[in-house]
Amino acid sequence: MTSTRTLHLAAELAPGSAPELALGSAPGSAPGSAPASSASVDARTAAARTVALARLAETAALDFLTHDDSFARPGLDALAVLARVAPETRSVGLVPTVTTTHTEPFHVQAAVATLDWVSRGRAGWRIAVSPTAAEARLLGRRPVPPTAELWQEAGEVAEVSRKLWDSWEDDAEIRDVTTGRFIDRRKLHYVNFQGSTFSVKGPSIVPRPPQGNPVTVVDATRPAARDTAAHHADVALIRASSAEEAAALRAELRQGARAHGRDPGQLRVLLSATVDLDAYEGGPGALAELIAGWFGGGAVDGFHLVPAVPERDLERFTAETVTRLGDRGLFRKAYEGTTLRDHLGLTRPVSQYATDARATTGARA
Repeated sequence: MTSTRTLHLAAELAPGSAPELALGSAPGSAPGSAPASSASVDARTAAARTVALARLAETAALDFLTHDDSFARPGLDALAVLARVAPETRSVGLVPTVTTTHTEPFHVQAAVATLDWVSRGRAGWRIAVSPTAAEARLLGRRPVPPTAELWQEAGEVAEVSRKLWDSWEDDAEIRDVTTGRFIDRRKLHYVNFQGSTFSVKGPSIVPRPPQGNPVTVVDATRPAARDTAAHHADVALIRASSAEEAAALRAELRQGARAHGRDPGQLRVLLSATVDLDAYEGGPGALAELIAGWFGGGAVDGFHLVPAVPERDLERFTAETVTRLGDRGLFRKAYEGTTLRDHLGLTRPVSQYATDARATTGARA
């Protein structure tokens, strides 16, 4: 199976971002727990820390990096942090968590599109919802709806974002100095979207992103998020305690994508797990064996690693685990493309408003 499939590897940057499933927790420790010192980073040094970690991941040719975020805890805005990282890196994908619950869809899509421009086609966004009453009180706009409704709304935000990204055709900018025309107005389109909680007329204020549509990532661990992931995600993150469980979740997501009229081959399913390489039995080498086994058996398309202590575990993961996978021919040793869609083997989508566009890969020239 590995001869026709590509292994995808990603990692989390934010300190203290531990999913529920931990690989290699020490006896007696809480799954996914990280030392308290890793959860608080001085805002003044956060940018330098994040840039250093991103460059480390880039040397190992990881597909992308996520940066978790939530209204439920204090911290720097993930999208802004990765906008700072973008000019300091050249190849690695950058995927901030963006909540769709208490934000304006028009502003969200414009910010993600801008990140794609700043990074020259390396942006994605990890859609999240804000399900707690405490988060709702921070904004004071509405009581928190049921979780199922939040994920329905998140799907609608994903849908209107694609429409807004497509609302500028690729060649809408003409920049004709002699006539003073910057855009061809015939190639800008209203989207006229009506969702369950919002409406958007469009078009966007940002030209179509280099990737056409930045990569959409959804954590599909909870059942309420699974249909949204199957319908809208380019990358779905799952958590599983066995290869069999992971394979079943992957099959469910691919079947859901097909039911929504999508090509399941354009959906990547990655296992997301906390890794404490000081506690993991067998260390980086054993982790490489686990990744090779789960991927080779078709359980997942790759792994999204959440380092228990980023500065320690990401370095060991990139230097040892990824190197072993590369030596076995399972993972690239250098980037072969320039955009995040290139890394993931995803087609650059045709604008739904263009009449003569063709599907291509990578960024536009």
